[in-house]
Amino acid sequence: MSRTMLQPQGQFPRASLIRRFAAMFYDFMLCTALVMVVTWIYQQGILRLIHGADRLKALAESGALDHDPVLASLVLLSLFAFFAKFWTHSGQTLGMQAWNLRVQNADGSRISLMQALLRFVIAIFSWLCLGLGFWWQLWSKNKATWHDTYSESMTVQLPKGAHKK
Repeated sequence: MSRTMLQPQGQFPRASLIRRFAAMFYDFMLCTALVMVVTWIYQQGILRLIHGADRLKALAESGALDHDPVLASLVLLSLFAFFAKFWTHSGQTLGMQAWNLRVQNADGSRISLMQALLRFVIAIFSWLCLGLGFWWQLWSKNKATWHDTYSESMTVQLPKGAHKK
């Protein structure tokens, strides 16, 4: 199977931790909005159709909706879809575009859906370990985070304005 090469091509340096955190902040803002929309559609659309407005209000007031596994699954799936779409197509989320970062394979090709899944899961685990998987980049010989290492991908710093071409 041939791999699709990302543009621009070339040997780019690994992304710094500060740039990664800056891009993550941008993406965090977008993901917050995504979670709000998914939650609203689920609660005001789907649950309202199933239970009706009065019953839904009673469920909400009693706290029965506080730990909804269906909503949690939908949110997690939508967040993965957000990152997977960007990483597997252009290699850049919107936050990464703003900070000229890109996720790619060592040869400059797009990552696969399985690599995106590994990146996503390991990145969550990294945050659960108080960000250790990200800080690991400071001690790693090749400046790789845990999710870079386990997904066999890398995050690189593109030249300024490269994503606009």
